[in-house]
Amino acid sequence: MNLLKKILSTGRFRISQNLEFVLRGADGRVKPLFQENKLAVWLMKLGLLSPRLAHVPLLFGRWAPLKKISNLVTNAGAAGVASRINGAGSEAAFTYIAVGTGTTAASVADTTLQTELAASGLSRASATASRVTTDVTNDTAQLVVTFTVTGTAAVTESGALNAASVGVLLARQVFSAINVVNGDSLQVTWKFDVD
Repeated sequence: MNLLKKILSTGRFRISQNLEFVLRGADGRVKPLFQENKLAVWLMKLGLLSPRLAHVPLLFGRWAPLKKISNLVTNAGAAGVASRINGAGSEAAFTYIAVGTGTTAASVADTTLQTELAASGLSRASATASRVTTDVTNDTAQLVVTFTVTGTAAVTESGALNAASVGVLLARQVFSAINVVNGDSLQVTWKFDVD
């Protein structure tokens, strides 16, 4: 059982659901997002369910005021964190969030988003970085960006990186589509519990 828990928590920095999305319309009201269940997540990881087609209530999840999912820390991201801890490398701080339309399941070998968006107000952005408390004071690094949408897109992936372009991909995840339109705002929050 302990081995299973270790496998399931690998690459998450100990928080089971540490990637959060909140979508608001032009009027500022929260729009419901599809919160996929474990079956949908598992099928998407296997490539058997497209993130663009996962919105089937009861079977694959439910509609909720926010979407919370687990991230996947990449191999390059883990090496970057180790470098930041002891200064043995040259990685910059991980303070950028990107979103995209890629649907290929996240992998520890990922070095970029599959299809990063660079238009419609959804270009990679510098996050508000802070420390928050999960278990003990200031044990969690948090990144928050609110994208102001100026077009339409079906956002299906997000990543945390350490540069305004290219850079090292700390974490990536793919999820059921968040359909955004002109005037919407999409708040993306990543948390990394390092205790």
